[in-house]
Amino acid sequence: MTRRNPPPLPALGALTALALLAAPAQAAASATPKTPTTYYVDCRAGNDNNPGTTPAKPLRTLARASARTYRPGDQILFKRGTTCTGTFTPRGSGTPGRAISAGAYGSGTGNKPRLQGDGARAAVLLDNVQQWELHDLDVSNTGPATTTARRAGVLVRLTDFGTGHHYAVRDVDVHDVNGADFKDPDPSGGILFAVQGAAIPTGFDDVTVTGSTVSHVDRTGIGTSSTWGRRPEYPDGPGTAFVPITALRIENNRVTDAGGDGIVIQNADGALAEHNSVDGFNMRSAGYNAGLWAWNADHVRYQYNEVAHGHGTRDSMAFDIDGGNNGNVYQYNYSHNNEGGFLLVCNGGGMTSADNAVRHNISVNDRNRSAPYGIVSVVCGPSTRTQVYDNTIVTNQSGTAMVSDNGPGNVTFRNNVFVSSAAGGAPVSDPRNTYDHNLYRGVGAAPPSDRSPVTADPAFAAPAPAGPCDVQLRPESPALRAGTPIADGVVRDWFGNPVASPPDIGAYQGAGVAPRYGTGLRAS
Repeated sequence: MTRRNPPPLPALGALTALALLAAPAQAAASATPKTPTTYYVDCRAGNDNNPGTTPAKPLRTLARASARTYRPGDQILFKRGTTCTGTFTPRGSGTPGRAISAGAYGSGTGNKPRLQGDGARAAVLLDNVQQWELHDLDVSNTGPATTTARRAGVLVRLTDFGTGHHYAVRDVDVHDVNGADFKDPDPSGGILFAVQGAAIPTGFDDVTVTGSTVSHVDRTGIGTSSTWGRRPEYPDGPGTAFVPITALRIENNRVTDAGGDGIVIQNADGALAEHNSVDGFNMRSAGYNAGLWAWNADHVRYQYNEVAHGHGTRDSMAFDIDGGNNGNVYQYNYSHNNEGGFLLVCNGGGMTSADNAVRHNISVNDRNRSAPYGIVSVVCGPSTRTQVYDNTIVTNQSGTAMVSDNGPGNVTFRNNVFVSSAAGGAPVSDPRNTYDHNLYRGVGAAPPSDRSPVTADPAFAAPAPAGPCDVQLRPESPALRAGTPIADGVVRDWFGNPVASPPDIGAYQGAGVAPRYGTGLRAS
């Protein structure tokens, strides 16, 4: 094939030629990002007439700090040891690799700058912006006692925005938020990510909450919510489509004294919640609450968390497989002293909840004395292929069932240790679900479906377990090598021991190794 040369270009005038030659350079110059600016805010000694671009001439108020539209890479720094009153509601979005951030300046690592909302919707409100990071702040939002006002410490909100990318909250302390008992779709709480609106499908992508504390807040400690939750697994969900939060990570946080839920993940796919502590939840709410759980969310993994001191028996379980949960896994978690128990399995009516697993967890001295609940409760609508295995559940609490159900089935309990040391025991009141190769002690008769039960003293490392290391097994334990293999790819137990083959019954897989204290994945 003959290749033809292109026709010659028409002659150009000198000015036109020069303009074309200059165009690439001009385009490159216009594409060059502007140099980021750092702004300083001193709510004690600043002045809003200052430019705010040096520590010597800082701004003074949150209102002035919120009036500017920030550019990619900008920083807004609040002076340590000072208190700002009002709401920080900045404008502007960052770009990938050039997030806008708000944090602290000044000497020392203590005395984080305090942002007090004084009863506003939020002390920090990121509204329809993206590519933002918050760090090293102390946030509170206390106003007059209320049953109607929604309040939050940090609220990140998208309304008919589309997908918002990259939000990070790290080393932020939120406390004393007295919002009304509202959950969805416009919640109260400590650190919240909320999607609202109905016109444009909207959701979050790349959200991290790390190293932060939330204390004495109403209603939710750390949570997500969305008005875009409708899908076949939740046909009555809000909105007209399902837009899940993606790349959500909630790690190394501590929640104490939450009025309602401790940490709740809603409308997510592929989220991770690990190394968090929830101590005291459902303390003041009239609703249903759990320590760490999801709603209408798939492939969520919860691991290495500790949940304790849930109040009340209107739920108040440490962990919960709820409506629209699919492919979620609870593993290597520690639950103790919760009035609502260790685990709830409760699929919402008309919803699909399937293929969830609860494995290698330890529950010590949980309880639920309100029928039809127990330490493990199977209620609401039926789930599908729920697997509860390789857990150790021990209690000294009287008046509680070990496992209880009020109708639903489709849960298989395999290789679990169920032990009660309380007077009267803790019965397994569950004739509908399937049991296999479990150890039972102080729970009455083993369920008839369990054809290979072990009914003997498990020989714990401590006769009266008070922590996770106490439920390790002594070399003479009848639970050693008494379980049935499960092909799930898990190779380590809660303590870091290799999973035995055949496995031990329960969360400990030491297979006769002398119990160890102060070691393992989560030492007591």
